[in-house]
Amino acid sequence: MGKPTGFLEIERKVAHYRPIKQRLKDYKDVSEYLSDEEIMEQASRCMDCGVPFCHCVGCPASNLIPEWNDLVSKGKWEEAFRRIEKTNPLPELTGRVCPATCESSCTLSINNAPVTIKQIELAVIEKAFKNGWVKPRLPKQALKKKVAVIGSGPSGLASAIVLREKGFDVTVFERSNKIGGILRFGIPDFKLEKWVLDRRVAMMKATGIKFKTNAKVGDKLSAKSLKKSFDAVILTGGAGEPRDLKIPGRELDGVYFAMEYLTQSNKYVCGDLKKSDIINAKNKNVLVIGGGDTGSDCVGTANRQGARKVSQFEIMPKPREWAESRNPVWPEWPIILRTSSSHEEGVSRDWSINTKEFVGEKGKLKKVHCVRVEWKASAPGQRPSPVEVKGSDFHLDAELVLLAMGFVHVEHSKLLKDLGVETDERGNIKTDGKYKTTAKNVYAAGDADIGASLVVRAICQGRNAATVVYEAFSKK
Repeated sequence: MGKPTGFLEIERKVAHYRPIKQRLKDYKDVSEYLSDEEIMEQASRCMDCGVPFCHCVGCPASNLIPEWNDLVSKGKWEEAFRRIEKTNPLPELTGRVCPATCESSCTLSINNAPVTIKQIELAVIEKAFKNGWVKPRLPKQALKKKVAVIGSGPSGLASAIVLREKGFDVTVFERSNKIGGILRFGIPDFKLEKWVLDRRVAMMKATGIKFKTNAKVGDKLSAKSLKKSFDAVILTGGAGEPRDLKIPGRELDGVYFAMEYLTQSNKYVCGDLKKSDIINAKNKNVLVIGGGDTGSDCVGTANRQGARKVSQFEIMPKPREWAESRNPVWPEWPIILRTSSSHEEGVSRDWSINTKEFVGEKGKLKKVHCVRVEWKASAPGQRPSPVEVKGSDFHLDAELVLLAMGFVHVEHSKLLKDLGVETDERGNIKTDGKYKTTAKNVYAAGDADIGASLVVRAICQGRNAATVVYEAFSKK
C-alpha cells in the first residue's frame, strides 16, 4: 500500500486525448500520457482493500493488480513489471485496448473513482521495454514436442509465448500476409499502432517461435498433414463469422461488413494497399449499424477518410447515462452510455432503430429505410423484443453502410471439418471446458472457443490452453 490515505487525498487523473483537429489528420495513437510521477501518485490511490475485486472478479487474467500498484507507488518499476509478467504475456496490448473491467470492480468504485489500473499497466510495460527489462521468454527445457497454433490474434500469440517458454517447438500459422490477426487488421492504428505488434513478434522470434504467413491451413496444408507434422494443434482463429443483415438491398454496392472496411483501411495505413483500392468514406454519408467497439472504430476511420457525415444506429435501447465516477452496479460491468475518442470526433448516434431496407439506384446505395422500435415483453417475465413504432418510418441518405453488429461464431471452415472438430449449439468450437476439442490432440482457445469477447479474455484463454497442452504432453 503506497500511501494509507492516498485514496482519500488524491483524485483520479487520466491522460487526455490529442486535440481532435490534430488527430483527425493522421492514424497515430490518439492518447497523451501521464508522467512517471503522476503514474506513481495514481498508483498510491490503491487502498489495500483486503479482497481485491479488481484481481478476482474484474480481471479475466487474474492479474496481480494491487501488488504492481504498490510497487509502482514506491518507484519499484522493474519489480512491478515482474508481477505483470507472471499473469499476462501481452500487457502492452491490454494496456491499450482493454476496456478495463478491473476498474469497474475496484473497491473505490463503490462510492468513488477507481484506480487508473489500465494506464498504470501500460506505463509499466513501456518503461520495461525502454529499460531492456523485457527479454525473450526462452525455453526452460526441451520437450521435443511440436505444436501448431492456428491464428495469430491475441489468443494465438499468448499460446505461442507460453508454449515456447515451456519447451515446445512452436509454429504459428496466419492466413493473412502479416502476424497479428484482428489486432493488426481489425483495430485501427489510432487505438493500436502496429509497431507495438512488430516489437512483440520480434521478441517471440528471438525465442525460436516460427511464423508462417499467407498460410491457408486446411487447403495447401491439409488437416491430415498438420496432424502428422505436429503433436498438438491449438485453434485460435477467433470468431470470424460476422453477423449479417439480410434485408432487401443487401447486395447493393456500398454495403459492407465492418471488418472488411477496417482491414482494407489498416492495410492502406501500413502501405499494403493504395487508397484507390480500399473502401473509402471520403465525401460520403456514412451509416454504421452497430453500437459496439467495432462500430466506434468505423466512425473514427470514416472521419479520418473525410466522410461528409457519419451516423451510428443501434437496435438496442439507449444505455443509461451515468456521469458519476462510481460504478452503479459494483462490482459488475455497468451497462452505461460510453463515448469513445472516435465518437468525440463527430458522429450522430441513435438507438432503438431497426433497418428495414437498403435503397439504391443502378446498383449503388443511396438511402436506408429505417423504423423506430420499442422493446416490449410479450408477457411478464419474458425477454423483451423490438416492436415497430407505428408511423416512425424514415429514410437516411447514405452512400456507405458498415455492418458492425458483432460476430456469430468461428468460421466453419474445411479445416474444422477435416480435423473432425465439432461445434456447439452456438456454432463455436465444442470443447470439454478445458480447451480440448472433440478431435484427438486438437485444442481451441479464445473467441473460437467462447465466442466474440475481450482481448484480455482471449489472452487468458491462450495462456491457459497452452498450460493444458503442457500438462498433457510433458509426461509423454
